[in-house]
Order: sequence, then structure tokens, then C-alpha cells
Amino acid sequence: MNIFDLFLETNILVQISIFILIGFSVLSWSIIFHRIFVLSSAQRKLKVFENEFWSGIDLSSLYQKAAAHRNKLNGAEQIFYVGFKEFSKLYQTKHCSPETMMSRTLDSMHTAINTELKSLEDYIPLIGTIGSISPYLGLFGTVLGIIHVFIELGKTTATNNVATQMIHMQIVAPGIAESLISTAIGLFVAIPAVIAFNYLTTQINNMDQDYHNFIEEFITILYHQIFLILILR
Repeated sequence: MNIFDLFLETNILVQISIFILIGFSVLSWSIIFHRIFVLSSAQRKLKVFENEFWSGIDLSSLYQKAAAHRNKLNGAEQIFYVGFKEFSKLYQTKHCSPETMMSRTLDSMHTAINTELKSLEDYIPLIGTIGSISPYLGLFGTVLGIIHVFIELGKTTATNNVATQMIHMQIVAPGIAESLISTAIGLFVAIPAVIAFNYLTTQINNMDQDYHNFIEEFITILYHQIFLILILR
């Protein structure tokens, strides 16, 4: 069986649906590779920053280091920068209780997390959409092809002799085979897209959990620092 020959023999409507599916496939794989690269980079940067964070470096020094390349921050470093900046601003404010300081610092870091996750999720819903509609688009192409086959079949003379029946088979069998190519391509596009969507969504959920674990640990350190300062006073 030559898939390319079957494609050339299909009618124009089926070919259009197949071209759309091929376009979906190219778009889907482009997004998949790009998102995998972005997520891998984010995971790597998170590990590097956490290693530096737990190395014993002074938080003020770490903040100054982050501020030096403010426009290039992302991931956990951006979350830390936003949180420590808010904490420092509130600490210098008079009549601000420790609970208020911690609450507003935590809110600012949660906002930063949402921004980071939104950037990681770019175009991933589109992969899910492609995975959902591709089988139906393939089935639509198949239905159009089968309709075309039966229209051609209806043009033949309705007789019961063996020769005519063979002609009917020669029209129906290849036509249906050609039409089913659309369904096969639809599944070929949909299956990787669905697998990639589930995988990328899981990775983003893991990143979300890692970011929240980080801010919980960070906020605990800030609690210790502020109460130590209050005791020394």
C-alpha cells in the first residue's frame, strides 16, 4: 500500500482536510519541542537558584545580586526578588505588624508564581485542542470521501450481473480505503498531541508545587529573621 498514491487519488475535500491535519501536526510538534525546552530550562534554573539560596548566602546579598539583572529574572529568582522587595518595603514602614508583613509578602510571591506559570503554560491549551479535534476532522474527511464514493456508485447502471457487481467493488473498495487515510492521519496527529498535553501539564503542576514549596520555606526564614530582630530590640 502506497499512502502517497492513496492521498493523490482522494477527492479534493478529503485532501483539504488532510492538509489541515498536516498543518495541525507541524504546529503541534513545534509547540511541543518549544515547551519542553522552556520547562527544562525553568527546572534547571530552579535547581541552580535553590542551591545558591541554601548555600548560606545572606538574603540581602542574594537580593542585590538579583536586582543587578532585574530585567532578566524569571522562575524562583523572580519570586524571591518580588517577595524580598515587598518584605523590605514593609519592614521600613512604621506600625506594620509582622503578620501583615508576612501576609502581604506571601501575596506578592503568589502573584509572581501565577505570572511564571502563565508564561510556562503558553500555547499548551492549543496542543490539547489539536488533540481533541484532530480525530473528528479526520473522521469528517472520511465521511466526505465515503459520500463521494456512493455518489460515484449511484452513477453506475443498476444491474445484477457479475460484471456490474465487480465494477461496484472496484469503485467502493479503493474509495473507502482512500477515505480512511483521513481518519488514520487524524489519529496520527491526535495521539502525540494528547500525550504531550498530559506530560506538559504534569510538568507544570510539578513546577507549581516546587514554587510553592520554595515560598513556604522562604517565608519561614523571614519569620525567623523578623522575630529575631524584634527580640534584639
